Amino acid sequence: MPAISPALLEAAESRLDQIIADIQTLVEVETPSDDKDAVAEGAAVVADLIAARLGLEAEPVVVDDVTHLRLRVGTEKPKVVVVTHQDTVWPTGTLARKPFSNDGHTLRGPGVFDMLTGLAMAIHAAKLLQDSGHSLYGLSIMVTGDEELGSVTSRDLLLEESAEARAAFVMEGALDTSLKIARKGTSNYTVAVHGVAAHAGLDPEKGVNAGISLGLLLPQIAALGDPTVGTTVTPTVMRAGTTTNTVPDYAEVVVDARAATIAEQERVDEQIRALRSEVEAAEVEVTGGVNRPPMERSSSELLFNRAQQVAAALGAGELTGEAVGGASDGNFTAAAGIPTLDGIGACGAGAHAEHEHALVEHIAPRTALLAGLIAAHLDPPAVG
Repeated sequence: MPAISPALLEAAESRLDQIIADIQTLVEVETPSDDKDAVAEGAAVVADLIAARLGLEAEPVVVDDVTHLRLRVGTEKPKVVVVTHQDTVWPTGTLARKPFSNDGHTLRGPGVFDMLTGLAMAIHAAKLLQDSGHSLYGLSIMVTGDEELGSVTSRDLLLEESAEARAAFVMEGALDTSLKIARKGTSNYTVAVHGVAAHAGLDPEKGVNAGISLGLLLPQIAALGDPTVGTTVTPTVMRAGTTTNTVPDYAEVVVDARAATIAEQERVDEQIRALRSEVEAAEVEVTGGVNRPPMERSSSELLFNRAQQVAAALGAGELTGEAVGGASDGNFTAAAGIPTLDGIGACGAGAHAEHEHALVEHIAPRTALLAGLIAAHLDPPAVG
């Protein structure tokens, strides 16, 4: 393979206008996760971009009516999997009030940071390697359509595709320029209390107040967190009661739990399921569980070291790594034992927020970095 050198970064910089044009194309096709038809239309646009830029055909994979895309180069199990998604949290119609914009420094628009810039970068990183004469054999680019909903239909597909991979590179964004070297695992629960309804004025003593029971449980739930190891257990959405003159026979709270290690995640799961009501005759029901396991540092250490070598060879500056509380599809690949490096996509901020944006100055360097990482793991390595 060609050596990884500053020429690769120069090639990425020469393609910047085309990368930005493709980002605009992606942003202007609205793909809210909960609209399966819109996600399918978005997948078709991504497939057209892949065909136009790479001359390759991406395969649509439909699971439970959700459309995902798989670009696999070669017939064997991939050596390198680049993990992307094209669904966003933004409802159809957002683009009308929040159109794509580029002032030369900052790109704005729904999904531009999470993660449509990263998706365009993945396509162009492959193009950089093609143009340099490097074979893409063994590369897979996964473009899922339900990441923002927890990857319910794409998780097994992703794990199957990456089962024998040397590396999984996840194109989520970075708030600065740091790569994501660890992520907390996420769990979601609903803690429900079943009581007995009664008239609040005539015979409240005949009721069993589910709201009071839940209120007594809330401090116990929050106490399952352990700040010394970064475990958070947060009661969020709550509801109880039906009318103002009725003892509530039902109350519930949704709980967000995050842990940096599998052991901590399992501890919280065990203890939240052991909750019992302090109100006599009220019964506690716990549903839900682990959504994404932790991405522990051990899964990214070697890849991060390689990324630092590639960045130095490109002349792209020093890289830093950070551990974060948010989860991604990288949690799945890391927990499955696949070396995983995350946060390679856009640099910017505002995921899921009105101020969402991506910084233009980092697009070419990050695209070149990804290209170098792919090359190094498809055919290890000629860095220098």
